[in-house]
Amino acid sequence: MATQDLTLYRITCPRQRVARAIADDAVESRIAACANIEGPMASTYRWKGVVEQAFEFIVWLKAPAANFARIEALVAKHHPYDVPAIVALGITNVNAPYAAWVEDNTDTE
Repeated sequence: MATQDLTLYRITCPRQRVARAIADDAVESRIAACANIEGPMASTYRWKGVVEQAFEFIVWLKAPAANFARIEALVAKHHPYDVPAIVALGITNVNAPYAAWVEDNTDTE
């Protein structure tokens, strides 16, 4: 797997169980090689003209760039937000053994 093909996906979730469902489904279905969950963290955002504050959890997925649409569909299945945040960050460098491990543990369509 070339470095430019490996992507770090950041998804914010309202509850840990939502984050866990996304993480487990992504790894079990081989969309992502692994997932990390962080939080809770404090978020401030504008929703329907009102500034809101909430505690959220972050799911980090390590997966091929080609799996964005599959990750988007998986998040839609589990996530209660009307507009979930799914941010794909390209990776500029990664150690070769880890990139190979991600490739061995994911499938792309």
